[in-house]
Amino acid sequence: MEQAGVPVQVMGIDAGGTMTDTFFVRADGRFVVGKAQSNPDNEAQAVMESSADALEQWNRSVGAVYDELVTCVYSGTAMLNRVVQRKGLDVGLIVNRGLEDHHRMGRAIQSYLGYGFEDRIHLNTHRYDQPLVPASRTRGVTERCDSQGQIVIPLREDEVRVAARELIEAGARAIVISLLHSYKNGAPERRVRDICLEVVAELGADIPVFASVDYYPVRKESHRTNTTILEAYAAEPSRRTLTRISDSMREVGGRFDLRVMASHGGTISWKAKELARTLVSGPIGGVIGSRFLGQMLGYDNIACSDIGGTSFDMALITKGNFAIASDPDMARLVLSLPLVAMDSVGAGAGSFVRLDPHTGAIKLGPDSAGYRVGVCWAESGIDTVSVSDCHVVLGYLNPDNFLGGAVKLDVERARKAIADQIAGPLGLSVEAAAAGVIELLDLSLRDHLRATISAKGYSPGDFVCFSYGGAGPVHTYGYTQGLGFRDVIVPAWAAGFSAFGCATADFEYRYDKSVDVAIPADAGDDAKARACATLQQAWLELSDRVIEEFAINGFKPEDVLLSPGYRMQYLGQLNDLEIISPITTAQTPADWDKLVDAFDETYARVYASAARSPELGFSVTGAIMRGSVATTKPVLPEEADAGPVPPETARLGTRRFYRNGAWEDAVIWRMEDLKAGNRIDGPAIVESPATTFVLPRGFATRLDSHRLFHLIETGAD
Repeated sequence: MEQAGVPVQVMGIDAGGTMTDTFFVRADGRFVVGKAQSNPDNEAQAVMESSADALEQWNRSVGAVYDELVTCVYSGTAMLNRVVQRKGLDVGLIVNRGLEDHHRMGRAIQSYLGYGFEDRIHLNTHRYDQPLVPASRTRGVTERCDSQGQIVIPLREDEVRVAARELIEAGARAIVISLLHSYKNGAPERRVRDICLEVVAELGADIPVFASVDYYPVRKESHRTNTTILEAYAAEPSRRTLTRISDSMREVGGRFDLRVMASHGGTISWKAKELARTLVSGPIGGVIGSRFLGQMLGYDNIACSDIGGTSFDMALITKGNFAIASDPDMARLVLSLPLVAMDSVGAGAGSFVRLDPHTGAIKLGPDSAGYRVGVCWAESGIDTVSVSDCHVVLGYLNPDNFLGGAVKLDVERARKAIADQIAGPLGLSVEAAAAGVIELLDLSLRDHLRATISAKGYSPGDFVCFSYGGAGPVHTYGYTQGLGFRDVIVPAWAAGFSAFGCATADFEYRYDKSVDVAIPADAGDDAKARACATLQQAWLELSDRVIEEFAINGFKPEDVLLSPGYRMQYLGQLNDLEIISPITTAQTPADWDKLVDAFDETYARVYASAARSPELGFSVTGAIMRGSVATTKPVLPEEADAGPVPPETARLGTRRFYRNGAWEDAVIWRMEDLKAGNRIDGPAIVESPATTFVLPRGFATRLDSHRLFHLIETGAD
């Protein structure tokens, strides 16, 4: 019988390449996590299955809970996968005459993106991917603005009409416009847009038109062009996927407006104009959740580490904030999207394992089994060994408890594949080969984690490490061992942590605009006031756009909290930093001094105090405006301390476990039955339907009152 009571208000979704996680929050802050295999052909179905899995824990039905929900936040990888696989919409592109090959050539760095340094030095030629828009659907029109926005050559409108007609006749399903320096003067680009819309109407084509000035009025033509193209190429098809998910939710009683995790860390409506901002929504949720959890626990410095089926993603939170990259690269494209700074390695629990044909060395990924797990799942259709096959063979995973038993894994099938593909050619036992794969993965992740922290001028001892993701708890001990973190924490809901992060994120829109303000160190008050006026004008323009987006979702201007920001650098430097403005309006010389002080403080935090160079002067390169409205947030569990001895009812028995060249018996514990204060010493395995927490000999864990596991290196033999 269904239990009513406290209504469920918030839902988070993380639709990954392997699993789809859902996270439900009640009005009292209590939450549950659900999990289901992802379904690339029907994401809505996977969301429903995951929802049912979660709500079963409260003995609630999907229909009843969807009727109660106030909001739902989605994150996923479908849009990024569409770009990576180059399977987007057929787009037509209009640029300045003479620059028709500009997009196809891109910036030189694009030909090297994704290569490590050791690979780059052995390359003899550049490698160019297929462009998002081919030359056959690219047209140039006569027009030119200079770098200050002055019209040098007026737009020839007759050429625009011809270009639009040719693109539509060539099969373009959308038209993108990107002209030089349009961020300085958007009038010519808007005129091209209007003419294209007229031609579309005349031909009855009913296709969208995207002008870069309407979406990303920022400098760097390659970045801006790529990003605007993505709005048509990938975001429009993804909007259809989100429409399908939204419709399926409404069919079972949902009355809320679906939101999507954006790359800058907030959430936007799926109806938002700039949907390309959700390109990498999946991994962002974990970082947002880590910051929220850190704020609740009083942690300022956090190393976020997320292992799923396809990748290892990490980010650093310092002094309670994460860095934002303004010109990131993704899918071998340079972009103009504000993106939470993250590092990714193409190695996860589903990564394929092969031997290099030339060296005989074990190679991991970068491709992955995704939702198909590995050879160990007979129905997967896969015949290449994955990391998950090694987990099963070594006793890490319970073959009868994957996804709570919904998927049965075949140990002998995995053993045979490892013997044929890895162990046999290397002259090793199956166990030794599988253990070598896990050790190699853990070592590469540990080195990446250490190097990322050291590159920022920090030590792991300055940080608390959060480990999450479906495969995070399986590898936590391996990639954190010996690094010396202040603490290593594994949430009991690690498998759905990114969905948890979605539920903690603000409903927020963000807009950016390039500006050019340069002030020498000895500038007078008049120069400072003019600089403030330029920045303030940009903030006002962006505020109007933010409020316009919220109006689409039924919010009034007074409902929106506006938070300005800016990008600043020392004069002469190449890279800028994003700063949250200490003031809401910029008008006076004193206001300018406050902006400079905030930049100096952030610069010292990101780099070092000794690296500050105020004598060079200051340059503002961009204006930023965020708008947000209040949302319901989850609260952490609070449980009474039950002492260090776990209840016998939580003990499930033992399972053979292979590590350091030998088999031994590991005690198996049911995660849900452990109590606050309980301590578990390795060798042990803590199981839940959604994840597995591995504790080899020499490690222990303590569960605190918030249901967070603290990993302890005991050093015991």
